[in-house]
Amino acid sequence: MGNRLSKIYTRTGDDGLTGLGDGSRTPKDSIRIEAMGNVDELNAALGVLLTEPLPDSISASLLAIQHDLFDLGGEIAIPGHQILNPDRVSVLEQTLDTLNAELSPLREFILPGGTRAAALCHLARTVCRRAERTLITLHREQETTPASLPYINRLSDLLFVMARHLNRIANAPDVMWKHSR
Repeated sequence: MGNRLSKIYTRTGDDGLTGLGDGSRTPKDSIRIEAMGNVDELNAALGVLLTEPLPDSISASLLAIQHDLFDLGGEIAIPGHQILNPDRVSVLEQTLDTLNAELSPLREFILPGGTRAAALCHLARTVCRRAERTLITLHREQETTPASLPYINRLSDLLFVMARHLNRIANAPDVMWKHSR
């Protein structure tokens, strides 16, 4: 394979437009570019989380998710093109079920926190929810692929459960919300 990025700046975006994977140009502030940026930011947040000491199974899941998010970004960049395998939604659900089975039921809301890894997981979850909101807006304007919305929705749930799991294995309690402080 040749060099994909032999030149980093092209000057083609100086007019406020950017190129999509299908060769078309779109404003840099369009909902499509906003969705791509949010998915990219989520991927970066997971990259930061992966710098923490994590169990191998969690690291492997997060790395696979990063690849999925890159595929999702490709789908957004090429309107009408499906890259993300729909089976990946089931993988997220299986991981979610496995991790959640080890956790005690919640009787109250929790605040983001506990260990650093859990807090970073919660931060990634909030970025994921933003990515989901922009993807929904994009879907209203232009149809997205069938797996994109379920995938990003399950991912935010998984990140919540993963944060709780990380606290549990570190023997750190979740930070419970106190309604009447």
